[in-house]
Amino acid sequence: MTEEEVNRCQIQEWYPKFKSVSIRTLIHELPEYFVEYLLDDSGPFLLPASVSNDDALPNRIHNAFEEEDYRVSEGSGDEAEPSSPPSFPELELKIKESIESLGGAVFPKLNWSAPKDAAWISTSGTLRCTSFCEIVLLLRSSDSLVHDLCHAYDSCNDKTLTRPPSFFLALRKWYPSLRPEMEFRCFVRGRCLVGISQREVTMCYPALSEKKNDIKVLIQELFDSNVRQEFESENYTFDVYVTKDERVKILDFNPWGAFTLPLLFAWEELQQNVGEEGDDVEFRIVESQCAVRPGLKTAVPYDYLDTKPGSGWDQFFRNADDELQRQTRSPEAGA
Repeated sequence: MTEEEVNRCQIQEWYPKFKSVSIRTLIHELPEYFVEYLLDDSGPFLLPASVSNDDALPNRIHNAFEEEDYRVSEGSGDEAEPSSPPSFPELELKIKESIESLGGAVFPKLNWSAPKDAAWISTSGTLRCTSFCEIVLLLRSSDSLVHDLCHAYDSCNDKTLTRPPSFFLALRKWYPSLRPEMEFRCFVRGRCLVGISQREVTMCYPALSEKKNDIKVLIQELFDSNVRQEFESENYTFDVYVTKDERVKILDFNPWGAFTLPLLFAWEELQQNVGEEGDDVEFRIVESQCAVRPGLKTAVPYDYLDTKPGSGWDQFFRNADDELQRQTRSPEAGA
């Protein structure tokens, strides 16, 4: 993998070329001071002060008595001044205008990644955003976006960059009717389509079996007509969505290998598939509940999945074990 191949997969690079076969998207270049805010973890987690008086968590209940507990009383010995929330009025107003022009709801992503692992923190449990503050809450809460901000080129053979020159925020129109079972990842090797995988592999959708051949034909036609000669890399993946009226929309491009998930394939077997024009493309779906891949769930925080020594889960289980042993040894335990 080269830096050039990674750069081609940035949404601000590929979207203008494939706009006619993608979903409506508006892209904003982010000022560097906002990028610094996203990376700053030196102090408390503060959402920006909104010039539009929007709230990222509008349904929360403010309890004056509980909030009083977090205030530092005068003379307590803690001399630190409370931090003031940042404000990005110019950027907020531009994003507000874009949200309105996209129908009032969007889902955000940076150059490469969307904050899917932070969906749990939103009021809807999805990436649906209707305000600047909701977008920022997702961006600041996401571990996967750290990849874009700090590690995008770590797998490159010719690595010279630590980050791209600029970061972009893509606002994509929110479609509430999108069905996760109709999203697919396509694998291209040597400019030939060599594999297609169901994108949501943590669920089994029996109806897919009946539509499988028709979907494969539709995706192959899109690739031959719109992608094969237009996307400049030899090896890459792209994600698509098949609509009810059998249109295929491009959602994303990703580099071949490295941090891109092969889903129902393994990279080793995909490497062996040297496709030629006219070859039958292997299309894999989850055929039964026994074949789901719960370990590939991505819409959760990294800490939820990380169980290695020293992780949050490891410490939790150690503490629970210590507490159990303490209670077992206590005099009251034998009473």
